[in-house]
Amino acid sequence: MLHFAEEEDKTSDAVEIQELHEAVFNNNHRLLLVLLSQERYRKLINSRSGWGIPGTPLRLAASHGYLSCVELLLAHGAEVDSLDVKAQTPLFTAVSGKHLDCVHALLSAGADPNGSIYNNCSPVLTASREGDVEILSELLEHGAEVNTRSKSSLWTSHSPVCSGPLYLSAVYGHLDCFKLLLIYGANPDFNCTEEKLLVKIKQPKTILEMCLRHCCEAEYVQLLIDFGANVYLPTLNVEKTTKQKKLWSLCPKRLMSWCRLTIRNALRLAGRLAYVDRLHIPSSLKHYLKHKSRPMADNFP
Repeated sequence: MLHFAEEEDKTSDAVEIQELHEAVFNNNHRLLLVLLSQERYRKLINSRSGWGIPGTPLRLAASHGYLSCVELLLAHGAEVDSLDVKAQTPLFTAVSGKHLDCVHALLSAGADPNGSIYNNCSPVLTASREGDVEILSELLEHGAEVNTRSKSSLWTSHSPVCSGPLYLSAVYGHLDCFKLLLIYGANPDFNCTEEKLLVKIKQPKTILEMCLRHCCEAEYVQLLIDFGANVYLPTLNVEKTTKQKKLWSLCPKRLMSWCRLTIRNALRLAGRLAYVDRLHIPSSLKHYLKHKSRPMADNFP
């Protein structure tokens, strides 16, 4: 008798789980609200279902960009960082789908901006590769790690370049994302100062070298230099084409640039890089420290 009762409960749960997922799949937030007003549905809110990659109703809503459903599920206790079989969080699927509103809602509900430690990729890497500067800004504003990288670079011993967001944004030509990452403290020498990686890689290459080697636009090189890239780390060994010679001419810094770099480094080391607006200095200088303008540029050496 007990066995039959358990089987009947499982069948009932399966039906109710299916109804939850169908309501979300059809973006029927009114029906979803009716279902979630009942305890028997609320207790199944984190149940996984679906073909291919079974996921929770929240993952389904986030991946399709159904904001009303996302908000309803979160309001009724859905687990914000639930994982699917690929270790992807609802936030990761929202970032992949470029659903800015859903990204904002999930982050506001406490979603981890770095995604899952078990996933090879991360929301920041995805946004940087896709060039979605608004989503990237949301992630960084909520504390995402700016120097993250694909975990495969830790598992492979012959990766000649870094796989971080700064590298991806340069390779895919997303200048806005490139600059935003640097503003939020991305290391302009990314992967060439870490001993663990240097041991594995015979000829590590900095972002600067990759930009020169692939003849990226001058703006990328200028930004790296402005943000303190070490042009001697490692010794750059590239053929000096006409364009590359032009890029090298950007290397000398003005005194104002050195001052900005020194102040930003001091704030970064103190963990206060986001506190520029609290400094007791003129607004024009605050904008300059945040690389938004060049105040009085003609009046300084």
